[in-house]
Amino acid sequence: MDLNTKDMITKKLLDVQEMIRDFEMFSKHTDDEQVASAFKNFADESGMQARELQKLADRYRGD
Repeated sequence: MDLNTKDMITKKLLDVQEMIRDFEMFSKHTDDEQVASAFKNFADESGMQARELQKLADRYRGD
């Protein structure tokens, strides 16, 4: 796979957005409060990654 920088950023942004959705959904579908809390934290941490990736993606808009 030969991706340029814009493609790499876009791919990882989509990946992390999917992870966020998964963690949020899983946190709501478990009866284990410790697991639910961990998944919520993972979603928050992934959200920080998504924001940084979005900033990088914004630099490549219009290319």
